[in-house]
Amino acid sequence: MNRRPARRRVIGVGNPDRGDDGAGPACIEALRGRLPLDVELICCDGEPATLLALLESASETYLIDACVAALPAGRVRRWDAARRPLPARTGIPSTHGLGLPEALELARALGVLPRRCVVYAIEGRSYAAGEPLSAPVRTAVESVARRIERATAR
Repeated sequence: MNRRPARRRVIGVGNPDRGDDGAGPACIEALRGRLPLDVELICCDGEPATLLALLESASETYLIDACVAALPAGRVRRWDAARRPLPARTGIPSTHGLGLPEALELARALGVLPRRCVVYAIEGRSYAAGEPLSAPVRTAVESVARRIERATAR
């Protein structure tokens, strides 16, 4: 029987140098020092092979990424990816051939999706190079951080 390591991870996906695309890494920074010691905090640029490796070696994962779905900036959507696939039109962009939704489904098909895998998508406003996070996304980052803090305390 293939036993999964009991690793808990929070993965912030995105590029902190591209405005609201930095929501995931900003959430990782907001969580430093606030979670149990057994929870790893990881920033990831979204490269699919890296995401797969991080998912494969975890039992519980929380992923935070920016999205573009024509909703108000700062709006947070949550999915339990371990129970069902993300909706086909999540609005989570990718600069790679595979994005986060596709990486999650590949992990599911390979049998390496963590038994607890929660995705938080934060609606962004601006993704321009060199821009900081917008005010609504900064507020959403703190909201998601509190939610993850509560979830990992159990």
